[in-house]
Amino acid sequence: MSTSTRQLRIGLIGSGIATSMSPALHTAEAAAHTLPGYRYELIDLPADADPRIALRAKVDEGFSGFNVTHPFKQVIMGALDGLSNEARVLGAVNTVLVQDGKLFGHNTDHTGFGTALATGLPGVDTGRVLLVGAGGAGSAVAFALAHSGVGHLTIGDVDPGRAAELAARVAESVPATATAATGVDDLSTVIAAADGVVNATPIGMVGHPGTPIPTASLRSDQWVADIIYRPIRTELICAAERSGCRVLDGGQMLVAQAAASFDLFTGREADLGRMRAHLADLLAQRVAA
Repeated sequence: MSTSTRQLRIGLIGSGIATSMSPALHTAEAAAHTLPGYRYELIDLPADADPRIALRAKVDEGFSGFNVTHPFKQVIMGALDGLSNEARVLGAVNTVLVQDGKLFGHNTDHTGFGTALATGLPGVDTGRVLLVGAGGAGSAVAFALAHSGVGHLTIGDVDPGRAAELAARVAESVPATATAATGVDDLSTVIAAADGVVNATPIGMVGHPGTPIPTASLRSDQWVADIIYRPIRTELICAAERSGCRVLDGGQMLVAQAAASFDLFTGREADLGRMRAHLADLLAQRVAA
């Protein structure tokens, strides 16, 4: 059966995802590829739920693949039969394929952020960067930053031990990038020496208001990136713009990782430009509403 006629039932597993744009992005791209059997559904769970139970239940219902988002990118790994090399190194999964009843984990966040940074903030100084957040998304972003040529990467987290563990993994995998770890109490000092700042925490997304850093410490010669796209203009992005910083919102990473996931689910190559244009239309519709 060809991919144009077979049923592809995809789910997004996460918590508080009712406003996710992923279903619209995926189904529009599927329509452009003439894939009428492609369905993309939300699997919205309580934050304290065990996603592994829901995952297996949905496989039994006939789902053929999943995206995974906050806060389940690491715990979901316990339900999988295999991992891509990238997912294994990153210690997090955001895409799951079902093949002959077995579950295989991948991570498209890594390439998604790398693509977003290169296209959205071309030419920025990556000598010293602060990354806030060492969870599943933070792991992917940390490796993407290292692979993009960051000279010195400081990883901050509410759990300094988790930040230190991630910093050690990045340093071992990408020796050209020097790493350091910190808690969240010393972020002002780190920001003072940084060329760029990246947020990979949930702070700023719907249901988690606020900013992950003391924004008064930002300077106009810095750049700031946020991986959050709900809302697209987070408090951090707005504060950074007021400080004169170049900014990268989470929309570009959303599209890049979604395109890579679509490729895995369908065997078709998503059109990144078309998906970006569709995201812009979706955002405009939400503003109008």
